[in-house]
Amino acid sequence: MSSHGLALHEMPLSTLAQALRSRQVSALEATEHFLARMRQHQSLGAFLAVDEDASRAQARLADERLAAGSTAALEGVPLAHKDIFVTRDFPTTAGSRMLAGYRSPFDATVVRKLAEAGAVTLGKLNCDEFAMGSANENSAAVPVGFDSAQPVRNPWDSTRIPGGSSGGSAVAVAARLVPATTGTDTGGSIRQPAGFCGITGIKPTYGRASRYGMVAFASSLDQAGPLARTAEDCALLLSAMCGPDPDRDSTSLDRPAEDFSRQLNDSLDGLRIGMPKEFFADGVAPGVRAALDAALKEYEKLGAHLVPISLPRTELAIPVYYIIAPAEASSNLSRFDGVKFGHRAKNYTDLMDMYKKTRAEGFGDEVKRRIMIGTYVLSHGYYDAYYLQAQKIRRMIADDFQQAFKACDVIAGPVAPSVAWKIGEHGSDPLADYLADIFTLPASLAGLPGVSVPAGFGEHGMPVGLQLIGNYFQEALLLNAAHRLQQATDFHLRTPTGF
Repeated sequence: MSSHGLALHEMPLSTLAQALRSRQVSALEATEHFLARMRQHQSLGAFLAVDEDASRAQARLADERLAAGSTAALEGVPLAHKDIFVTRDFPTTAGSRMLAGYRSPFDATVVRKLAEAGAVTLGKLNCDEFAMGSANENSAAVPVGFDSAQPVRNPWDSTRIPGGSSGGSAVAVAARLVPATTGTDTGGSIRQPAGFCGITGIKPTYGRASRYGMVAFASSLDQAGPLARTAEDCALLLSAMCGPDPDRDSTSLDRPAEDFSRQLNDSLDGLRIGMPKEFFADGVAPGVRAALDAALKEYEKLGAHLVPISLPRTELAIPVYYIIAPAEASSNLSRFDGVKFGHRAKNYTDLMDMYKKTRAEGFGDEVKRRIMIGTYVLSHGYYDAYYLQAQKIRRMIADDFQQAFKACDVIAGPVAPSVAWKIGEHGSDPLADYLADIFTLPASLAGLPGVSVPAGFGEHGMPVGLQLIGNYFQEALLLNAAHRLQQATDFHLRTPTGF
């Protein structure tokens, strides 16, 4: 217990950071507390790698800096990273057999920036293989405490998926195993698991956070972001994570780091919230719709206005995304050939046989499926018909948003059409997983920021996320809107039974 009267895992990150700065608790005490919780709840399958001695060593250094008067925003705060970010002190697998045992000689820029802000790394988190999935059922890596690969389990109901691909990141926060985590969002992989697990997660504008050291899936879509209990916590993390990285990531934007918490307490009086008719049509589960309607009524009480808008090409987002993303994946994943690093087949007759066997053994079914789709749409005779057309429609989807933002300040909608489904429920039907991304894909294709905010509970008592999408570089406004809703509701404070 702290002097706040709360156990450390019950504190939002912002409260814990203040307790550390005021020396009410030490970084080592906080680290030991969360390491113990990780050991206690290994059955969730959230962590892929833990090195308790390395984490303790980082915590002791943080305590030395705190004793010397450090006021760094995250000094001594324990975090964990999605296993898509390379790290020197922990192995990086990207959830794949292809990278089993791989250790990077350097830290990803996001990892480095958070460490420079004082954060202590507790470990690496489970995810769909190469971030390809909407359920976290595609990981081939073995979680801590298990002997074989396992799906990550939602702490609200362990028979259900947590969402993907950042499922381990969302579960670790929802179960209070760690105050906050990093994730990546290519087509919804921060927002969807945050929504399914009842926490907050934000994908910033494409290019805000450096992709250097993120294992690449689809380079024109991949973006890093934080997951935490509250919008205030996400603002603290995002402020540390973002900033230009021109020497290492050519897609990193030349915009200085910002204080994303600067607008948190601004009034919402007069805020125009766009309501796309395509987001509130048939196909959204009744419980999800009811939770969203209640959240939007809270916004009206806070002075916001609901404005009807249209995003007419919403239904095209799925076919466009599942052409562009696999095309980029087929190119990015060609580096995993058994020659330079990663898995290599043991028995082969010549170089071509080695390539084939290595990739057949190292990649899982979903990764192979996307590589084959991507290679097909990029092949001679099909490039113009598929890839080029998809890029043109992508531009039109982005234009739809710009037209909508003439009438509104932010856009609201579901994170997903339903609550989290049962593990294995979609079985051998990958299309069912793809369709769950319908509301997150448009913002990803346009490169826009989006946040998932806890908005209540739907079918089976499972969490529902409200998605808010902003125009480029409007992260502070989104976090303001999310924070004000969280001041008016308590969904973000609720904890799954047993955690």
